[in-house]
Amino acid sequence: MGLRLRPVDTSFYDLFTKSAQHLVGGADLLAEMLSESSDKASVAERMRAAEHAADETTHEIVKKVNSTFVTPFDREDIYALGSGLDDVMDMMEEAVDLILLYEVADLPAELSDQVDVLQRCAELTAAAMPRLQSMKSLEDYWIEINRLENTGDRNHRRILAKLFSGEFATIEVLKLKDVVESLEGAIDAFETVANIVEQIAVKEG
Repeated sequence: MGLRLRPVDTSFYDLFTKSAQHLVGGADLLAEMLSESSDKASVAERMRAAEHAADETTHEIVKKVNSTFVTPFDREDIYALGSGLDDVMDMMEEAVDLILLYEVADLPAELSDQVDVLQRCAELTAAAMPRLQSMKSLEDYWIEINRLENTGDRNHRRILAKLFSGEFATIEVLKLKDVVESLEGAIDAFETVANIVEQIAVKEG
């Protein structure tokens, strides 16, 4: 009879799935924030609550790693994945907070393209996390996230070109550039998560 080297404990996968589901909610709040009719103060308050809930889940992951003798895969990878998921939420919360703090009234329509990318990344990531347990059907996930990140890069360049076209006042350019960079950072953070998942799959495969 062979020895079972890895525990049959789904709780880590459940926590990663929970963490990724926070990102789906965060991306939806970002989309709401960009709506002209949104109550931006209300959205920002809900985003802060969502970011706090995501932090709590990250703390649960760290606490579980520290209290578990045998983990389903390398501890360093568990820390990296938990931290990577948390970084995405932090960047999305930053974008929402900046829109509120800077009192940005005129948001370029092109920002919605970036939020669409973020929403798709969040959905794919949430769908991928439960599959970590079997390490199957994950390649399509990281390939698609990489494609979406490339789309985000192209959107980013187009948005910057519009900001510096002379259409916006200098002060508005400075405000909007910070928001744009936060959105780009969130998309990049999703790619980092996908890269971590790929590394885990290669190791465990």
